[in-house]
Amino acid sequence: MTTIRTAMVLAAGLGQRMRPLTDHMPKPMVEVAGRPLIDHVLDRLEAAGVETAVVNLHWQAEVLERHLAGRARPRIVLSDERDQLLETGGGIRKALPLLGPGPFFTINADTLWIEGIRPNLAALAAGFDPARMDLRLLLAPTAGSVGYEGRGDFLMDGDGRLEARPGAQVAPFVFAGAAVMTAEVFRDTPDGAFSLNRLFFRAAEAGRLNGMRMEGVWMHVGTPEAIGEAEDAIRRSKD
Repeated sequence: MTTIRTAMVLAAGLGQRMRPLTDHMPKPMVEVAGRPLIDHVLDRLEAAGVETAVVNLHWQAEVLERHLAGRARPRIVLSDERDQLLETGGGIRKALPLLGPGPFFTINADTLWIEGIRPNLAALAAGFDPARMDLRLLLAPTAGSVGYEGRGDFLMDGDGRLEARPGAQVAPFVFAGAAVMTAEVFRDTPDGAFSLNRLFFRAAEAGRLNGMRMEGVWMHVGTPEAIGEAEDAIRRSKD
């Protein structure tokens, strides 16, 4: 069983689709159910046993930095991208010296879900096998996810191997914003900005991209209108 104590929290995006709320704050500070999105994420990481969370900063970085100064667990380490936004892949690559040599979580600072019976991050880590896979992704079913209207991202076979959605077709699973990986997958990647999708597709072509269908309900909070949908789902889960 893989024990993971470190995570990369991707919090540097511009949050353009969430405007006007993000005109003066980063998207991870937008509140859902009375708390900033990033606090929901950090709570999940703490519950999974993560001791150190590396958080990258860019848009309205000072706002997020002030907020995170009050967080005791997990321990927060900042990766500053104020000078250049590096996208998801480039941001993690820059932070690799802070993440250590072992497997680590990556998680979007705005991802949000209602847990099922088995906590999803612990299960994602438990199934990570570097002999068989380079990355393991948390996936949500496109049907039943709150606020998601896309065509999905991946097909998955019975062993968890993933294939990227072919062209204009519809795929049954969407990436839910969390993954397990190691620094090894960043070998031969460029300096500067690039998307994690580059690594996903490369691993899929090699048969080394793995996924896990999450338990519970994933909520895609991409626009101001989606906040109310997510809050309604959270209230219903507590009834």
